[in-house]
Amino acid sequence: MRGPDHKQSSLFSYTHIEDRIATDHPLRRIKVMVDIVLHSMSPSFDSLYAEGGRPSIAPERLLRALLPRV
Repeated sequence: MRGPDHKQSSLFSYTHIEDRIATDHPLRRIKVMVDIVLHSMSPSFDSLYAEGGRPSIAPERLLRALLPRV
């Protein structure tokens, strides 16, 4: 069973990372493109996972973890 792709707004930080990164930073555009591509791949990910069982970590979240944070 595939787990949901929930984004945590903050865990221990009291300042959002969005406030720390320049608005014209090139990684911001890459992040938008990656989110669009991963969203379009969601049906493919769904077909790879079983209907039942314990939920896993969403593959979108695992793939995003490999990229630099912005």
